[in-house]
Amino acid sequence: MNATYKLFEHEADVGIRGYGASVEEAFENGAKAMFSVMVDLEKVEAKRGVEVRCEAEDLEGLFVEWLNQLLAKKDIEEMTYSKFKVTIQGRDNSHNLKGLALGEELNPSKHGAKTEVKAATYHMLKVTQEGDLFIAQCVVDV
Repeated sequence: MNATYKLFEHEADVGIRGYGASVEEAFENGAKAMFSVMVDLEKVEAKRGVEVRCEAEDLEGLFVEWLNQLLAKKDIEEMTYSKFKVTIQGRDNSHNLKGLALGEELNPSKHGAKTEVKAATYHMLKVTQEGDLFIAQCVVDV
């Protein structure tokens, strides 16, 4: 499979799915999928980095926390992002994520503003491994 992320149909919202050779890469590509709903990623330059830290009891909760932290940073910093780097540590009931989102100040005319994402949800949430491929997915509220 060549795709790094994918959008899938869902009634009133949008499903996002990130793929990767590692769970970290699947989280990074899930973030790309979410931001591709809002802007044209090809037009977003990786000029400035913003650090994101979050934790959850399991990988599924961590994926939702990661995406919602990115949405909060986007609003607070008035930025949009196109590149992501994630490190995940933990096991059992404690997972920690340290991430970096790279992007620039949001310019709707430059970035081709599309649909606003309000939040990542637990609907259709899964973080799984199929063969050598990791998949992180959920539905985002638009």
